Amino acid sequence: MLDLLADPSVWLSFLTLTVLEVVLGIDNVIFISIAASKLPADRRARARFLGLVGALILRVALLFSITWIMTLTRPLVTVAHFDLTWRDLILVAGGLFLIWKASTEIFAEVEGTAPEPHAKAGAGFWGTILQIMVLDLIFSLDSVITAVGIADHLEVMVAAVTVAIVLMMLASEPIADFIEAHPSTKMLALAFLVMVGMALAADGLHYHIDRGFIYAAMIFAGGVEALNLIRQKRKKG
Repeated sequence: MLDLLADPSVWLSFLTLTVLEVVLGIDNVIFISIAASKLPADRRARARFLGLVGALILRVALLFSITWIMTLTRPLVTVAHFDLTWRDLILVAGGLFLIWKASTEIFAEVEGTAPEPHAKAGAGFWGTILQIMVLDLIFSLDSVITAVGIADHLEVMVAAVTVAIVLMMLASEPIADFIEAHPSTKMLALAFLVMVGMALAADGLHYHIDRGFIYAAMIFAGGVEALNLIRQKRKKG
């Protein structure tokens, strides 16, 4: 372990993986914030925390199953020169679920659908945690596979994933509060999740969309929304 701490290449791979996990976790934090917003206010923080703890456990379990992870990229069947893998199936299923989830949320916001009765609060609480864990697993699948290719030491991979999850825990509450306080940003975030879901499904169908384009669109739209918020604040002032 001391040898690893003294090796500059290990620190470089750790920093690279940490930045990668944080960048790829942006859309995950947005989903977590929106998913938990359906719960009573006093249970949201706990749901986000437990969901991310579960997500951390799943990510570390994946890293300890490196041999199994690499089998996900092996073709199951080949149809007309199209190699279908377990990774493809997971990405397509996750992308379609994300599109469905974000679309139903958009519909509820536009149509003003009433929230679920509190009688189902327990089921909703654990259902939200399960959604956070499953979506995090799908979001992190590619980053975990990439981590295997970047770092040579399991300890480095686990440390980078842990740091990224802790940062997501710290960022989830202020992001959730901001989205809750500004309904227009929630609609923008939901539209962004639809776009991410499309990118995941397309990737599963071997049509890769560079995440850089998605994040560039997000930054541009977020900048426009920031100008609108500033304008509204000045009008009220």
